Amino acid sequence: MYYKYVKINNPEFFAEEHLGYCRDLGLKGRILISPEGINGTCSGSFSQTEKYIEHMRLDERFKDLWFKTDEVRGHVFKKMHVRVKQELVTFRLPVDLDPNVLSGKHLEPKEWLELMQQDDVIILDGRTDYEYDLGHFKNAIRPPVKSFREFPEWVENEFKHYKDKKVLTYCTGGVRCEKLSGYLLQQGFKDVYQLNGGIVNYSHDPDVKGKLFEGKCYVFDERISVPVNFADEYTVTGKCHHCGVPTDRYVNCANLDCHRQHFECETCEEKWARSCSEECMQAPRHEILQNA
Repeated sequence: MYYKYVKINNPEFFAEEHLGYCRDLGLKGRILISPEGINGTCSGSFSQTEKYIEHMRLDERFKDLWFKTDEVRGHVFKKMHVRVKQELVTFRLPVDLDPNVLSGKHLEPKEWLELMQQDDVIILDGRTDYEYDLGHFKNAIRPPVKSFREFPEWVENEFKHYKDKKVLTYCTGGVRCEKLSGYLLQQGFKDVYQLNGGIVNYSHDPDVKGKLFEGKCYVFDERISVPVNFADEYTVTGKCHHCGVPTDRYVNCANLDCHRQHFECETCEEKWARSCSEECMQAPRHEILQNA
């Protein structure tokens, strides 16, 4: 996992060449290229990923690129995608926001742990509501948003009351909070911080060990979730969509025309055939029941 906000001229050409290189190397993953930078997650063998890192750092723009790594048993992506977007994270602000010019103060894991336990701070989850529901920092505010571009309206209508507070923002790997923290400052918030490297970096820190994070961290690959807190007793934050029992099992509805992601315990998955509703259970394109 990595990102960097840096100017990329002709992102379409860069993306085409980059896709070819990644495929030749045997990597799988998802990489976004935009005029404002690069954001990606890839999987491959140790040798493949080492070659990729070396290749990227030969480019002057990416010589200081920070790669966050995890060891896994196999690929966590099915294919290799390199796509061009106008923004690394879709915000759609009327005025461009460059995180290299304006963003919150970066906190290292130890600093974050210390600051988040103070009484006068507001902890804001910079992700979506479904990511929050799987896991979040203790006492963090749950944003009622389904996509990142909904944040500006919510901030202006609901969160603006905290402008005079010390605000701590966090996200999965850091790329969203670079923009979100800058936007808060742009809107008149006076004291804004962000967790450097996001939840992923926090979980890897040998001293804090993910302390005070409840549940698991949602990731956008085949794993769906990864553990974070190795310091405290594990706390399940999700509840089964059908029966309400605590569970951290996120599944996709088996109705191919729905595929809604929802919490579902093992008992209800068997009972509902991984369907999110009675209607979906009766759907003609049900990937489990249509072949039963």
